[in-house]
Amino acid sequence: MEEKDLEEAYDAKSITVLDGLEAVRKRPGMYVGSTGTRGLHHLVYEAVDNSIDEAMAGYCKHIFVTLEEDGSVAVIDDGRGIPVGEIPRFKKSALEIVLTMLHAGGKFGSGGYKVSGGLHGVGISVVNALSEWLEVEVGREGGVFSQRFERGKAVSKLEKVGDTNKTGTIIRFKPDPKIFEELEFKHDTISQRLREMAYLNAGLEIILEDKRDPNEPRKETFLYKGGISDFVQFLNSSKETIQKRIIFVKGAREDAEVEVSMQYNTGFIDNIFTFTNNINTHEGGTHLIGFKAALTRTINDYARTHGHLKDKDGSLTGEDVREGLTAVVSVKMQEPQFEGQTKTRLGNPDIKGFVESTVNARLAEFLEENPGDAKNIVNKALTAGRARSAARQARELVRRQSILESSSLPGKLADCSIKDPSLCEIYLVEGDSAGGSAKQARDRSFQAILPLRGKILNVEKAGPSRVFSSLEIQALITALGTNVRDDFDIEKARYHRAIIMTDADVDGAHIRTLLLTFFYRYMPELIEEGYVYVAQPPLYRLTIGKKHIYAYDDTEMDRVIKENDGKKAQVQRFKGLGEMNPEQLWETTMDPARRNLLQVNIDDAVSADMMFNTLMGNDVESRRTFIQEHASDVRFLDI
Repeated sequence: MEEKDLEEAYDAKSITVLDGLEAVRKRPGMYVGSTGTRGLHHLVYEAVDNSIDEAMAGYCKHIFVTLEEDGSVAVIDDGRGIPVGEIPRFKKSALEIVLTMLHAGGKFGSGGYKVSGGLHGVGISVVNALSEWLEVEVGREGGVFSQRFERGKAVSKLEKVGDTNKTGTIIRFKPDPKIFEELEFKHDTISQRLREMAYLNAGLEIILEDKRDPNEPRKETFLYKGGISDFVQFLNSSKETIQKRIIFVKGAREDAEVEVSMQYNTGFIDNIFTFTNNINTHEGGTHLIGFKAALTRTINDYARTHGHLKDKDGSLTGEDVREGLTAVVSVKMQEPQFEGQTKTRLGNPDIKGFVESTVNARLAEFLEENPGDAKNIVNKALTAGRARSAARQARELVRRQSILESSSLPGKLADCSIKDPSLCEIYLVEGDSAGGSAKQARDRSFQAILPLRGKILNVEKAGPSRVFSSLEIQALITALGTNVRDDFDIEKARYHRAIIMTDADVDGAHIRTLLLTFFYRYMPELIEEGYVYVAQPPLYRLTIGKKHIYAYDDTEMDRVIKENDGKKAQVQRFKGLGEMNPEQLWETTMDPARRNLLQVNIDDAVSADMMFNTLMGNDVESRRTFIQEHASDVRFLDI
């Protein structure tokens, strides 16, 4: 360990205690989000975040994460090791306090950590509370110390079990089956998270080993010396870029630092990912506001100074200069203030000016030093500006149509009679034939039907002017009532459930993906709020004697046939929604008491961006590889 100032010392005196663990097992969802898959994976993230904090403090260079055969997880780092000295007030070691008390850690008060992520001291104790067992081993002060916990309580004392000249922490834990409904970790989910952490911490090596299948063990190493510039390169890997060099901006002050990396591609969608202390701030915040302001101002200044914009020309808008942009904005700071519905919006007011001034200065330098790239960037924005007027006309048409007047709604929309959006749902139905059947089948009090003619526009390949000129998309936007992108307003949603209902075939899957791409690119908040669903129509109708049973896939059909003890079954395969009469459509796909809906959610915006770009973009080879890898994973392709 290097010599550091006393205020940066990390020992038992650095541990501040605020509260106990009582409520965690009673209300686990409050601490890890859910007791399903999301909460299960959150345990791993919290354990890893402790090691990441050591890396941000400058002490940890390697993190190892292992998924064991027995369902447990091991997280190992070469940081300073959790302090083991006694805290006199409690007559217990700092390590035991950190593991058994909710708000205890080196992230409160002075000392320990200047910058930290995770749940700010809540994390590792929550992991302990929600684990069947947890074992910790620490290398520190020349010794190896070990202790075991079960369901949050110490079952052994902290013991010195050996000597070592190395430092670090090993956390092994097994999620508690009494708490979690799902106990199987998804390799790809954890892999994506660890890759992201490695990108955000240049030079940190993270190794993921999956030993659950002894016949096919998997091992991945994430190490990115280029940090977030490598991240941007990864995000743009299947896109055609217009720059030779990736722009990288860095600034620091006493209590914060900012890194920004960005590169333009030939697409029409902007993707800006923001992070604070490695936490993905999905809802943006002051760092995003500062970045956008600097980007718009700097590109406008450059365009005017170099004659690309004349005096008589209007300025480029923020929307113009962001078209086709992929960027990562990472801020690391003391005392971040998180706001918003999911506590993922940064609220610190001073960060806006800090990011804005840093990007203004460094981006201006890049443009002057790289005239070829600068010209391409400005021309891209100018082209976007010219297309903006046509797009604006189409958007204004949608905006002017008042949702209060039935005459303004699409003519083919069969609306519901109830006006309370929280009670209403709209079915987006493939084709006029199925739409007609759905209109007859529905409960018209709360179910609206919007038939869509054929396949809607692929918004991944089309510019905004084409998107907003599409009659089908205009009808969709008007019916939903929220408008799109910068004008989106969730409070104006006319329905709290938008249900995509397509045929259970390849064409239906394609239409479903086109609609999901539109929602993700133009109305992502609708997905984030849990308003988007996918209907699951049956594939088969089995008649066994006088009984009718519906099966939703081949596996279910085989199971039903086997369960009928050799009785002959007549099997009808539905080629499409139009083959079902209204009564059948109601009882299988539209009746809230019997239907099976999939709710669409975005757990990881980076993964979602890569998936939609791969499936719907221009890179044929990437799409072929993706489909081959995920062909058997139907649920993943569905949502």
